Amino acid sequence: MVFPVVSEENILLDFFQAHLALSCILISVTAIAIAWFIRDSFKVEDFDQKHVFITGCDSGFGNLVARQLDQKGFHIIAACLTEKGESELKAAASPRLKTVLFNVTDSPSIESAVEFVRAEVGERGLWGLINNAGRSTPIGPTEWMQLEDFKKVLDVNLIGLIDVTLKFLPLLKKAQGRVVNVASILGRLALNGGGYCLSKYGVEAFSDSLRRDMQHFGVKVSIIEPGFFKTGVTRLDLIEADLQRLWNRLPEEVKHSYGPKFFDEYVKAQDFSMGLLCSSDISKVTSCMQHALTARHPRTRYSPGWDAKLIWIPLSYLPAFIADFTVAVLLPVPKDDRKSHANQVGVANT
Repeated sequence: MVFPVVSEENILLDFFQAHLALSCILISVTAIAIAWFIRDSFKVEDFDQKHVFITGCDSGFGNLVARQLDQKGFHIIAACLTEKGESELKAAASPRLKTVLFNVTDSPSIESAVEFVRAEVGERGLWGLINNAGRSTPIGPTEWMQLEDFKKVLDVNLIGLIDVTLKFLPLLKKAQGRVVNVASILGRLALNGGGYCLSKYGVEAFSDSLRRDMQHFGVKVSIIEPGFFKTGVTRLDLIEADLQRLWNRLPEEVKHSYGPKFFDEYVKAQDFSMGLLCSSDISKVTSCMQHALTARHPRTRYSPGWDAKLIWIPLSYLPAFIADFTVAVLLPVPKDDRKSHANQVGVANT
């Protein structure tokens, strides 16, 4: 057998060629990253000539972004559900910010807001629409739900969002403006039952189709997919009170199928998960909203939160059995009393 002769020159040439290819790849990746960063930093001008309508401004993301954009010079029209939220926001902002009482599930309320905004913006049109209003409850195991529980959430988070967007589109087209829809990482990965995950999956789909339709008119659409943050949507006292309501109305047969300790274990698991994952820094979300409105080239999707970037978004791309296993680790397992009883009877009979 004859072995090929490998000289030092061949080894060096092979190493140089491999090193050169690696260097070219690294240089290319670095150049693309720098170009993307520069492009991402370009801003639009004349903030003081632009109007932005924001829903859900009583508290949380909507309240904070309204005040932040007001400080930047935008003309903000903040939609609040309550008079208390309206008065508190007015007290914390400049006289330039205006508010309207607004319910996303009430079409006449939306139409009234559109007329108000039309009078404010004039021929300029509406630069920005931030669809932020939302609710989380009822959430929990799917079997605990009734149809009206799904409707309560879908009417606010999805149907209301669609209704608001459609009615404001003529003003947005006039300004060649921006639509910013607040979805969630739960629009990528369903972690619980109820209407919340369904609604956020719907927001993702609606936003994608809207973006493709509106690009011909110069209107840009962005989706915000936050991880877990401490807002009214994640208030544990409200979620647990609603879970108790759902549990109390279940037929005894269904309760037995979960076992007597399941409810308490479910609440404890939820408290632990929320405490571990929820961030109090909601400015990470509002910074994304601001970028979507002020950047010359807004991103299609923003995923604020370390858990969104490192856990949920990557997990959504992995095989379903991995996601199922991860969720199963976080939640208790039902202990069917009937199965336990049947097993005990079977053992006794033998």
